[in-house]
Amino acid sequence: MENVEGIIRYLSVFALLWLGEWLYFKLAHRFRIIDKPNERSSHTRVTLRGGGIVFYWGMLLWTLFFGCSYPWFFAGLTLICFISFMDDVHSVPSKVRIVFHFSAMLLMFYEWGLFHHFPWWYILVALIFCTGILNAYNFMDGINGITGGYSLVAVATLLYVNLHGEAFVDTSVLWVAFLSLCVFNWFNFRTRARCFAGDVGSVGIAFILLFALGCLVLADGSLYWIILLAVYGVDSIWTIVHRLMLHENIFLPHRKHAYQIMANELRIPHVRVSLFYMALQLLVNIGALSVPSAYRWPYFGAVILLLTVAYVWFMRKYFARVIE
Repeated sequence: MENVEGIIRYLSVFALLWLGEWLYFKLAHRFRIIDKPNERSSHTRVTLRGGGIVFYWGMLLWTLFFGCSYPWFFAGLTLICFISFMDDVHSVPSKVRIVFHFSAMLLMFYEWGLFHHFPWWYILVALIFCTGILNAYNFMDGINGITGGYSLVAVATLLYVNLHGEAFVDTSVLWVAFLSLCVFNWFNFRTRARCFAGDVGSVGIAFILLFALGCLVLADGSLYWIILLAVYGVDSIWTIVHRLMLHENIFLPHRKHAYQIMANELRIPHVRVSLFYMALQLLVNIGALSVPSAYRWPYFGAVILLLTVAYVWFMRKYFARVIE
């Protein structure tokens, strides 16, 4: 009986998420919440922005259907999704955004219990590190399907670990996140996307993933699990390093990520590029779950080294094609 009730709850959440996304499209059309292509864009058509708000709605429905077992996390998610959606509608000063981001992070840290078990300098390092992950996730959201598809791989892996090992987070959080990603991908993971995630989507899903990943790291006592975001991490970090070498302002928009060069200069269809990133991270994750505990960190190092070598080779071969 409990299993039947659970299935009904998830089906109800899925239906409400689908309805909510459809209603959002109506509102976005009416209030012109759109993304207009420019010289830095990887798309050519005017498209609705902010469709990733479905990730926040998913967590809102989770609190209603399953109970709010992580109130501080949800409060932080609300803060960060609010300011991100405002930024999608009308540009918000970076100083204001960073205050909201830090506040949301501190709320999540309180949920994790960091303030009770770790010194202040640990909190500071974690704040910088986690905020960096959020922004990297946002920067990687540039082509159809990449945010939704890559996040689906991450959530599916976290679900597998949670179900087949010692549970580190309420499974319902991950299932609802998975369902919201399925709804979003239906409208975004296609040649001609119906909507883009927007900052509210890319930052929102990054915050959800970061919370679950942090729960896993704290439960296992090892940072090894950040390998579940290795592909994004290598692309983001080395692109920043590359741009610093070119004496560029790393806070300005650009088209120098590896996935952007694939989509723009090499003319590889967006969906294929996104599938490539998904498949690559999935292979990394399968290896991460299969390797014996004694070989975890050697595997971690080998993955980062191989991805770095691949990134450098790709840039040496194709970066000259980037049109400034």
